[in-house]
Amino acid sequence: MSVQSAAADVDVDLRQLFASLARNWLRILLFVLVVTGLAFAFASLATRHYKAQTQVEIAPRESVYTRPAGSNNDGDKPILDEQGVATQVQIISSNEILKQVAQKLGLARLPEFDETINMSSLSRMLILLGLKNDPMDIPADERVLKKMREKLNVFGVEKTRIIAIEFSSEDPKLAAAIPDAIAAAYIAGQGAAKSESNTAAADFLAPEIADLSKQVRDAEAKVAAYRGQSDLLMGGNNSTLATQQLAELSTELSRVRANRAAAEGTADSVRKALQNGGSLDSLPEVLSSDLIQRLRERQVELRANIADLSTTMLDNHPRVRAAKSQLADLDAQIRSEAQKVMKGLVMQADAAKARENQLVADVNTLKAASAQAGEQQVGLDALQRDAAAKRQQLELYLTNYREAASRQDRNYVPVDARVSSPASVPSEPYFPKVGPIVGAAAAASLLLAAVFTLLRELFSGRAMRPATGARFAPIDEVAMPTTARQEPAAPLEPAARLEPVVASEFANRDAGASWPETVAESEMTVRAQPIAEPEPATEPEPEPAAQAEPVAEAVSAAEPEPVVEVQRPRSVLGEIDIEKAAEKLIASGAARAIFVSPEGDEAAASAVLVAREVSDAGLRVLLLDLTASGAASRPMLDSGLFPGITDLLASQAQFSDVIHADLYSDCHVIPVGTADPVRAMRAADRLPIIMQSLTTAYDLVVVECGPADAQGISRLGGDATEVFLSMLEPDDEVTRAAVKLIESGYPDLTLVTPLGHEPPGTPGRRSAA
Repeated sequence: MSVQSAAADVDVDLRQLFASLARNWLRILLFVLVVTGLAFAFASLATRHYKAQTQVEIAPRESVYTRPAGSNNDGDKPILDEQGVATQVQIISSNEILKQVAQKLGLARLPEFDETINMSSLSRMLILLGLKNDPMDIPADERVLKKMREKLNVFGVEKTRIIAIEFSSEDPKLAAAIPDAIAAAYIAGQGAAKSESNTAAADFLAPEIADLSKQVRDAEAKVAAYRGQSDLLMGGNNSTLATQQLAELSTELSRVRANRAAAEGTADSVRKALQNGGSLDSLPEVLSSDLIQRLRERQVELRANIADLSTTMLDNHPRVRAAKSQLADLDAQIRSEAQKVMKGLVMQADAAKARENQLVADVNTLKAASAQAGEQQVGLDALQRDAAAKRQQLELYLTNYREAASRQDRNYVPVDARVSSPASVPSEPYFPKVGPIVGAAAAASLLLAAVFTLLRELFSGRAMRPATGARFAPIDEVAMPTTARQEPAAPLEPAARLEPVVASEFANRDAGASWPETVAESEMTVRAQPIAEPEPATEPEPEPAAQAEPVAEAVSAAEPEPVVEVQRPRSVLGEIDIEKAAEKLIASGAARAIFVSPEGDEAAASAVLVAREVSDAGLRVLLLDLTASGAASRPMLDSGLFPGITDLLASQAQFSDVIHADLYSDCHVIPVGTADPVRAMRAADRLPIIMQSLTTAYDLVVVECGPADAQGISRLGGDATEVFLSMLEPDDEVTRAAVKLIESGYPDLTLVTPLGHEPPGTPGRRSAA
């Protein structure tokens, strides 16, 4: 069977690829010059467009001297936040303002705004063929508005209350006149809106004021009528007459009661003094009597006379006795007068009491009248509040009406906007800019020409070179690496198979000691022409080791007569063949088999052949390729472009993505992969985990490590692990590698060789041959 190698194993030759730019420089230069020339011609012949800008400031324009008296500074301000400015932007770009400007400037007569004027023959032909819409189907006003909107740009300047109005036109004067006209129309429209609002307010207030005047008069008349019907006459201190009289009588009653109490107290004092014979000199009411005062004076004189007479006369003298008799009469008169004073005080107290009783009766009467007046006052207050509210509303309406009427008569309606920066006639067009257009065309054309040249070079295959280890030529079979001598013509007898040798015997030998010859001299007898040796494989990567067909059979297939006799080389190192290695793995129940190939990629065939043998025995086997060139996995997959162990270590793939089926057996394989090896080796610590996972899923995991040392395979070992040393020729290099592995802790090392292996050709088996 013939196997075709993967032709995709190629690399891009960057030197050859970019050298194509130098080889085609003239073509690239011509293309750039043509495109740049066309861009320059377009920029030079294109219609010039000019752009001008007008700025409108949105701010309150009301003066402090003309602001209505009833309004405050904050309530009269318009909305000047972001939403308010955006609203004014929409008003400026409204159809009403644009129509006014178009009519004022006569834009409908200009071909720039109406394409139906001076329409070209090409446009008429396209319209007749139905490839272009007929502009005559659209009204003239809409055509002009559409063109104006295409050239108009109204926007609010960020973080300001300024609105910019930009307009572009072929005429520089028109480009400056249109935004100024739009700003003027906007301000005039705002003024008209305010004037209309002011007129509407005056028209509304006039009839309202007439109605309120009548309502105020009616309310005040109701108040007066109710007061007259309820006899709620107003006295001092804004109170009813009954309430005022009640207050006055209460004051008088208090005064009368105080006088009565004072008279009664004085009368009691005089009475007690008379009854107890006490002195009356301590009573001010008695002393205040004129008669009692004269009697007291006469009494003092008589006592003075008696005192004078007593100095010259005895007490029984008639003159002394007469003076004493007069003194006794004066005391009696004083007491009599004191009794009269007491009676007067008693009479005064009785009069005060009678007055008090009268006042109490009057107060009770006025209390009832005042209570009734209070109830009537509630209704009167309600009528007064209604009249006061209507009067206040009438005064407010009158004030607003006077202000609105005065603004209407004087035509003073300030608009909350002004033109802060009028447009100026532009002197330079904003389109086309010859320099930027030509520069951009040159850069773009250069880039496109370079990309086109590189792509053409890639697609032609001239920039491709074979990848390292790639195979492009078909091969007849996947041959085992052969020694310099010919294989025997007949298969060996079972007794001639090599027995395994315990690798520990090598530990006692000197590493530099000479080994006996591995292969004895072969004797060949050729009865016909000598047969040339077959050419070695030209591919750099190792192929799956398979037993080459006997030379005699190949010769007999070509020429029946020649006969070749070859003597089988004998083994002196004790290496085992592929079948023995597979039997050893199956018998020992090993879970891992680690193969070391110190001779390089050619010796990696042992791991492939052992894995296939064990897989043919019915076990689930996976081969893990850890060689640098993919020597073990490439013959099994016929390609090196599959994701593998490097992709798994670099976290660029999962287990399901890196496990592939062998094309020639039931074995599974994980190739080297396509990821960056440096990045993958940073995650080499994950190898034990990966090996543990694979050991759990498969009966046997075969690992081809290439020319690795003991430290390199230390992460791959585990329970039930067998280590094999694959060899082709027992030279010093193999000997040193075996000794180092034994000394490094692998005394049970087994040597295996792929030479002499003959894969069975059973029907239904996929073969690499």
